[in-house]
Amino acid sequence: MEVFLDNLAKNIVRNIKCQRLIPIEASGRHVHLSIQHVIELFGKDYELKIKKELSQKGQYQYEEKVMLIGPKGVYKDVSILGPPRSKTQVEISKTDAIFLGVDAPLRDSGNLSKSPSIIIATDKAAIRIAEGVIIARRHIHMNEKDAIEFSVKDKQLVSVKILSQRPVIFEEVLVRVNRDYSLTMHIDYDEANACGYIDGVYGRLIV
Repeated sequence: MEVFLDNLAKNIVRNIKCQRLIPIEASGRHVHLSIQHVIELFGKDYELKIKKELSQKGQYQYEEKVMLIGPKGVYKDVSILGPPRSKTQVEISKTDAIFLGVDAPLRDSGNLSKSPSIIIATDKAAIRIAEGVIIARRHIHMNEKDAIEFSVKDKQLVSVKILSQRPVIFEEVLVRVNRDYSLTMHIDYDEANACGYIDGVYGRLIV
């Protein structure tokens, strides 16, 4: 039975890739903290507690939350994702940016130069980052084998049709290839609402 189920799962995955289908995930506002900012916000020697693993290997969400304080608005209970990064990065949607009052640019993850400042706070402390607030570009995670099967390469821009009750074709979707990635396309909540996203929806790759 175990062998049968394993083969069944492999056949399902193979069939999905033959149809050029990609699982879609909606990503809400969140923060990636640097080690230094973890110390400043939570205290020296404090260890953030992992709440759950995410779809990408080695990525997870912590139990702890932070507050984002902008010129016009405040968001409480914002998720922190790990592991810590070299630079703190705040990822929000365009709607979030308008609410907070920050002019966040559309950027690839890690491209933080000349992005807006914001205050990040906990019940213990508050810090202002000089830059780091972005609207993350929609993107697809895949490994090298996936890239071969989909006939795409790292940093290529593709289009994806979301197969939902409100089908939408998203253009200029960035392909990100890494051997540790699991096949997934990430969109923000604005994009998710536009296409009628629900858990379990797929997108079809259009090169």
